Amino acid sequence: MRILIVGAGAIGGYFGARLCAAGRDVTFLVRPRRAAQLAADGLVVHSTKGDVVIERPVTTSADDVARAFDLVLVACKATDLGSAVESLAPAVGPSTTILPLLNGIAHLDLLGQRFGADKVLGGQCAISATVDDQGHVRHLNDLSVLTFGEQGGGPSPRLARIATELAADGIDGGPSESILPEMWEKWMFIATAAASNCLMRGSVGDIVAAGGSGVVLGLLDEIVGIASAEGFAPRAPAVERARRLLTLPASPFVASMLRDVEAGRPTEADHVLGDLLARAGRTGEKAPMLQLAYTHLKTYEARRAAR
Repeated sequence: MRILIVGAGAIGGYFGARLCAAGRDVTFLVRPRRAAQLAADGLVVHSTKGDVVIERPVTTSADDVARAFDLVLVACKATDLGSAVESLAPAVGPSTTILPLLNGIAHLDLLGQRFGADKVLGGQCAISATVDDQGHVRHLNDLSVLTFGEQGGGPSPRLARIATELAADGIDGGPSESILPEMWEKWMFIATAAASNCLMRGSVGDIVAAGGSGVVLGLLDEIVGIASAEGFAPRAPAVERARRLLTLPASPFVASMLRDVEAGRPTEADHVLGDLLARAGRTGEKAPMLQLAYTHLKTYEARRAAR
């Protein structure tokens, strides 16, 4: 199976390196700067699950994709999704399956409209990773879970084939028969974490120490209400886990969106928070705290653009 991974950052770099190490046929679709970096230094992953160095990863550019791939993993940031869709278009043929690993849900519609909904799986990953100044991927915890499934649920022959191809050391998870509810539950957690961390510019532990757990739980309740109105009410264990992890004293956890703000980078505010608010507007759900957090981030974006 020929696999194209769109992006070789923290997510694409980690899972792509693991697949390369397992002998899979992997090509990375990257920009020229990243291609030059990988050609010079290789793809390097530092992880508690074992370091990986792929000395000569195969790369291609948007102008050089010449034929279709069997599986396309979309591992870019949501802010790059529009350009990525056009870049990967030549890689999509009649039998191609697209597996996006972005947060939220909106990308499923965008990819489905461009390539056909039947080509697009639901997918998600649970991993904390970043790319350091050297271009090395640094895996920050023990989680490295990748799950995927048919949007309509249930098993399928292609899921079985893809599961075999994506099985590798350092990759947990596998096929899911209920991927959309799971994606909504992750979105619930990520959106609450991003909104609260960015609004109050601190980690979970910082917010708890400041007496701000009520704000976090208020945001969580608003997002649970939006998901429920959309027909994807999060299951009780997922909600309780979110409540516990997002109000844990002394927790150093911060959403990646806060790291983006602190580094002066663009954020996924529209994809992660704005889409929730758009859905709330359609269903009549009230989400004033989420609106405040989103406005805070859009103010940051406006100021960043002005600079």
